[in-house]
Amino acid sequence: MTLSGFQFTQPMAAAWLWLVAAAMVCMMLGLRKRSRLLRLVADHPLLARLAPTLEMTRAWVRAGITTVALIALTLSLMDPRWGMQVEQVQRYGMDVVFVIDVSKSMLATDATPNRLERAKQFAFDASEALEGDRVGLVDFAGVPAMRTPLTLNYAAFRQSVQNLEPKSAARGGSMLGDAIRMAANSFPVDTKGAKAIIVFSDGEDMQSNPVESARKAFDEQGVRVFTVGIGDSRDGARIPVVGVDGERRYQLEDGQEVWSKMNPDTMREIAQAGGGAFVPAGTAQLDMAAVYRDALGGLDRMDQEASLIKRQTPRFQWFAGVALLLLVIESLITDRRKLKITDPHEASNSVKVGAV
Repeated sequence: MTLSGFQFTQPMAAAWLWLVAAAMVCMMLGLRKRSRLLRLVADHPLLARLAPTLEMTRAWVRAGITTVALIALTLSLMDPRWGMQVEQVQRYGMDVVFVIDVSKSMLATDATPNRLERAKQFAFDASEALEGDRVGLVDFAGVPAMRTPLTLNYAAFRQSVQNLEPKSAARGGSMLGDAIRMAANSFPVDTKGAKAIIVFSDGEDMQSNPVESARKAFDEQGVRVFTVGIGDSRDGARIPVVGVDGERRYQLEDGQEVWSKMNPDTMREIAQAGGGAFVPAGTAQLDMAAVYRDALGGLDRMDQEASLIKRQTPRFQWFAGVALLLLVIESLITDRRKLKITDPHEASNSVKVGAV
């Protein structure tokens, strides 16, 4: 929601305007009811004598000020921003490339809702612990693809993870070794600090030599390879597919349903060859942010190149300040005005009327 450099970063907070509108309607109905009741007591000339200090106009003014204050407060909650700040940030961290298996076997539902969704969830969780690490994303099935080059833009990384789906692969099968090679070659040669690859997969592979790829990445480039095995390694699960008629079926091979199992041996061998560690997640829920800190927390993080970051300047405090000022003004306004009395006889009558 942007207009001429003006942006609301929390536009969903505009829903509070419905509450403001409801409050405004309630105040209007209350004031109208109050005015009708006063007219039932006496007509205007007599009411002015019975309650000479009462002034309904002030009540309407107070209601109007309160409404404007609530609107300003809602605009503040929407986090308005304009103007640009440029900051030079010194980065302290390492480079990490996430490799996610998007082959058809990752549709197996032994890990709910399926292995691929669980892998995406794990990647999301791990990204919460990045803290200055650059991150990239490679997916693979028949052909690996670089979805996000190394970046500090975690929002873009998470969006790329969210968009992953099996059909994004060019052809079926799992070429895990090719994906590890692509991820290892994505690191700049002059990168300071540690470099790591984290693989989320069920371990199925079509003879792409993933163990050799991990060993070469570690020995020649210093890239550590960590693996997270997703899926049941004992019983496995069938692979659901959708037929041309829209009906859900299970993948067949030679007329038999295919049961896919997580291969812990392959995943463990890859991690050992790559100088990393194997996490047998299986079908369980894990706190992947904690796993990330435990597994990669001991690796060297160094000062990296400084980068310029552009940020829009928050202006919510202006609207919050206006709302506070208006509410203070509203509290100082009363429904009664001071009565100026210049004639002692008039004062005596006023006292008598008040006594009555």
